[in-house]
Amino acid sequence: MRLSQLRQQLADLGARPAHAERVLRAWLQARPLDAGPRNQPAEHSLPLALRQALPELQARLDGLACLQAEHPGADGSARLLVRLADAQSVESVLLPKDGVCVSTQLGCAVGCTFCMTGKSGLLRQLESSEILAQVILARARRPVKRVVFMGMGEPAHNLDNVMEAIELLGTLGGIGHKNLVFSSVGDPRIFERLPRGPVKPALALSLHSTRMEVRSALLPKAPAMSPAALVEAGEHYARSTGYPIQYQWTLLAGVNDTDAEIEGIATLLQGKYAMMNLIPYNTNEGLGHARPDPERIVAMVRSLNHRGILTRVRNSAGQDVDGGCGQLRARSMGADGGTPVAPPRRKSRQ
Repeated sequence: MRLSQLRQQLADLGARPAHAERVLRAWLQARPLDAGPRNQPAEHSLPLALRQALPELQARLDGLACLQAEHPGADGSARLLVRLADAQSVESVLLPKDGVCVSTQLGCAVGCTFCMTGKSGLLRQLESSEILAQVILARARRPVKRVVFMGMGEPAHNLDNVMEAIELLGTLGGIGHKNLVFSSVGDPRIFERLPRGPVKPALALSLHSTRMEVRSALLPKAPAMSPAALVEAGEHYARSTGYPIQYQWTLLAGVNDTDAEIEGIATLLQGKYAMMNLIPYNTNEGLGHARPDPERIVAMVRSLNHRGILTRVRNSAGQDVDGGCGQLRARSMGADGGTPVAPPRRKSRQ
């Protein structure tokens, strides 16, 4: 069900704009569709035809995203395999401290060499209702005050649907705008589109290298923006919104954990309204990359902070269930596309 279809159905049932807003707000906040302010009964404010249709409508909305499997992590996170209405599945992550990471596409066209999602390519776009349904599924399980669009897919490649979801979450969904985080490899369209929306999300940009040739090899189908151009565009957005840019850097042993990269980061980000998130690689078998030693990670953080670059280590949630993005979906398909395969349990390499 598309949001346009939902709105039309509400109108066909006699809902005026205020009625539709009430139903949408209840849905986005994971409450019964007839829930209203101050526990006002539905019969006091919703048309009869709409009230009678709410159970069937609730069932259709619930079917947009159903929990297929949950894998709790020792860090308080939980990796969710979410079944969509067409029986395809995507991944969401319940994050510590009231957050959720959601997918925006089924598959991904960027083809990052360190990501399992890109191995299948792009299968289809997610509707805005399917993106929102992942948030609602999370809210039904725990409080959600922060939404990160950093799961399967490249949000910039599904811009209309992602922006519609962001607008609703930042208004009727009751989530602070700076707590809606749009993650991208750096498509020029986002720097034009995001500032024009009524809800301006925070921005996370995947940098991964300060050398164009290395970044192009790691992100083979990303737009051909140089690291310097990406940082320049990010800085303009940060200053216009008042939110620092979060630069993402997946740490790959022997690839982008070198002294030369440390110097490159310091040169690019010196004086910028930004923070660097170093993300130690969450090993995916068969992708040919490895995680740096803990000592190297600590040395990089110290060196960058010493140079005035606010840097922190952001370990991928749920590493103890080996739940890198795309891995749960791959296992659910089974080696032959059939029987689901449970993820191995192992000690976290924090």
